[in-house]
Formats: sequence, C-alpha cells, structure tokens
Amino acid sequence: MPAAAITFQTRMEKVEWKVEGDKFECRLSQPIADFGSGEFVRRAGEQATFRLKVRERWLGAGSATLLAAAAPWQPGRGDINLGALSVSSGEVPFNSNQEQGGRLLTGLMEGRSPLVRHRTLQGGETLEVRLLPIRFNQAYNDYLKCTAGLLPVNFDQIRQTQIGFPGGGFALDPLGQAKLDIILDFIKADPSVNRIQLDGHSDNSGNRLTNRDLSRRRAVAVEEYLKAQGVPAEQIIVRFHGERYPLVKNNSEANRAKNRRVTLTLSREPIPEPPAESAPSAAPVPDAAAPAAKS
Repeated sequence: MPAAAITFQTRMEKVEWKVEGDKFECRLSQPIADFGSGEFVRRAGEQATFRLKVRERWLGAGSATLLAAAAPWQPGRGDINLGALSVSSGEVPFNSNQEQGGRLLTGLMEGRSPLVRHRTLQGGETLEVRLLPIRFNQAYNDYLKCTAGLLPVNFDQIRQTQIGFPGGGFALDPLGQAKLDIILDFIKADPSVNRIQLDGHSDNSGNRLTNRDLSRRRAVAVEEYLKAQGVPAEQIIVRFHGERYPLVKNNSEANRAKNRRVTLTLSREPIPEPPAESAPSAAPVPDAAAPAAKS
C-alpha cells in the first residue's frame, strides 16, 4: 500500500450489504462511508460487473488499478491485481468487465476485498476505495436467489434478432420458434417494448417476384406466430424486401441460407399523449397513427 493514501472504507462494525433486483437486473452493493458505494451488477443474459457509484468527483479521468486485496488479518496473502480500469467523470466512473467482476466475487468468498487504487482529481494523491468481506455470505446467497430469477436475455441482446429460414421455404423451424419464444418471454415481462418490426428477406436463387413473395411469406409467418402468442397486431409492422439486402454475398449455398431470414427489431417508442379535448363545435381530431406502408 502506498505510504500516503486517502482511503475510503466503512468501519467494520457498520459494514452492510444490500441486495436489490428484478427479472432484468440484480445488484449486490456495499455503502462506503463518505464516498458512495461499490456494486456488483448482473444484467439478464450476462455475468456480473463491478462498479463504483460516487457522490463527489474524487476520481479524476485516467486509469485505476483493480485489486482483489488480502485482508489485513490474512498475513502472508498477497493482493491479486485484476488489471487497469478506464476512469471517466460522472456518478459511475467505470464498469469492470465480466471476468474481473467474477474474480472479485470469488475473492470476497475467500475473504478478499475489492479495492480500487487511483489518483485524486485534486493534488494527485493516491486514493484507495475498499469494500470489506464482512457479512458477505448471507448477502451473496440472497443475490444468487435474485440471479436465479433473471430472464435469459436482456434487451440489447435481442433488440435485433435474425430468424432464419435455411431450408428455403417459409415455415418456421424449431430453432426459429425457440428464438421467438425467448423474445416473447422478454416482451411479456417488459411492457415498455411496444413495437416489433419484421423485415423479410430472401436469397437470389429465384426471380425477383418469387423472392419478394417468399420474403413476404416469411415475415407473415413470424407475424402470425407472434399474434398467436398474444402480441397485439397493432404493435407489429411487416415489411419485405426480397433479395435486396443480403447479410452476406450469395456466392455459396451456406451464404444463401444465411440470407433467407426475417430480421426482428424491437423498440420502445413513447406512447403519444391523447389530443387535448376539443370544443363541442370543433371537428374531431383524426387518428395520427396511420398504418405503415409495406415495401
């Protein structure tokens, strides 16, 4: 440890861990006196990362070192250097990667402390922020219960998904249905997802009219599957493009199979506010949400 370091950590008798979360994210955190908190955040479909939340700009922009530090009461054990972190301004100055987050959690179970070592914004003194492993096991068990209830994917992972039709027809295969079932579970849990755009595509094997019709039938097949599972028709937009937008060049059978697909795109569009009430003599306000034209 550097000789002149500003250290933030909570007194041992006041250390507490908090567990919060839902189907989309679980958080395991320890408040740090006079500083903010240290948090492990695990999103659906991912492993945990570690971050600090700060109340004041103690950390200047630059690079910090992340350690799984041996506790003072563990003589003979050295610190484990987990690498550098890029630090920026803001309430959350960094997020570790998932490997670093996992190694910190393992270290806590072994009695080690997550420790961030950096230079302060003013004066350049060394600053250290440490979490303590006290009372960690029970909190970790509660955190694991939370993570067991996470959805298998997060929004970023499924916001654009390719549903393949490798066989050349327009019937959904088991893999396509499995992908759609995962997406359906997510949008049922997240009502903010209120628009699904389906873009049908083909390879260039047939003539353009045939390819355009195949791309339409594929998009409609996905649309019908979604509607059968309870997705309102007004939330689905169907478009079809034939062979115009290949993912890869149509220069082999394997590549042509990749181009036979429907691209499903999810979005969270704000719901428009209803128009203000008109005076009795005013003409009714027309519905602004006209159906989207198919192309």
